[in-house]
Amino acid sequence: MASFGQKFANFRHYLWYGEAGIRTVHFWAPVFKWGLVIAGISDLSKPPELVSTNQNVALTVTGFIWSRYSTQIIPKNWGLFAVNFFVGCTGLYQLGRKYQAGILFENQQKKE
Repeated sequence: MASFGQKFANFRHYLWYGEAGIRTVHFWAPVFKWGLVIAGISDLSKPPELVSTNQNVALTVTGFIWSRYSTQIIPKNWGLFAVNFFVGCTGLYQLGRKYQAGILFENQQKKE
C-alpha cells in the first residue's frame, strides 16, 4: 500500500505533466469558465423579471451538452464536466425561478 507521500507525489506529477494538467488549455479553460457559474449565482439576488429567459435557456442547454461531451473526449476532462454541469444547473435554476413567478414566457407573449 502506497504511503500518503507517494500518493501526493503521483498526484503532483499528474497535475503538472498529465494530459489535462495545469500546463494545458484543458485545465485553464474550465477554470475561467467558472466565471459563468459565479455570474449565474450572483443573478440569484436579482428579481426573476430581470433575468433573461433566452440567456438561461442557452446556458442550460450548452452546459448539459458540453457536460456530456467532456466525458467522451480523450483525455476525459472532469474539470470541464464539473463546470459545465454547474453552468447548466444555474441556468436551469434561474428558469425555475421564472417559471414559479409565472413569467417564463412573458417576453414572447408581449411581442405577439
